[in-house]
Amino acid sequence: MDNKHSKDFMELDIIQNKVFNLRGFKVILDFDLAEMYGVETKALKQAVRRNADRFPADFMFEMTQAELAILRSQNVTSSWGGNRYLPFAFTEQGVAMLSSVLKSKKALQVNITIMRAFVTMRQFYLDSKELKVRIDALENEMEIKFKDIHEALTYLLNPPNQDRSPIGFRPGE
Repeated sequence: MDNKHSKDFMELDIIQNKVFNLRGFKVILDFDLAEMYGVETKALKQAVRRNADRFPADFMFEMTQAELAILRSQNVTSSWGGNRYLPFAFTEQGVAMLSSVLKSKKALQVNITIMRAFVTMRQFYLDSKELKVRIDALENEMEIKFKDIHEALTYLLNPPNQDRSPIGFRPGE
């Protein structure tokens, strides 16, 4: 792997570690995005508030105290300081919309990298889902085969009691 692709992979890995499941969405929090974009969280939030019509609830939402407490308990928000405001959580579409609000060259490059991270995560999920289906099918097949083998062994070890004479050649008759 060349140096550029190695760097891209590391960036994707870092970004993927900042993605959380919240309210049924995969999200990245505002302070993590601000850090990636090289802007203050306050500036990012101001840009979003000025363009609130671009961020419907399925693009971005403000976290609740309970959601923040859960993330803190999982030691996820170590970079979150003592800010008075609850973080914004951005879905993939919200992150894409940020590129139209934060119009710097760096914001565009960061957005591209983040979009790649989301795509990679989605592909990993689909691959693992397909693998699970295949494993389940194999388990079902093996269960049937083991049941058949068990029945055959049980029959051989404990044949049914039969009151008939054996079939075959008897010497001396």
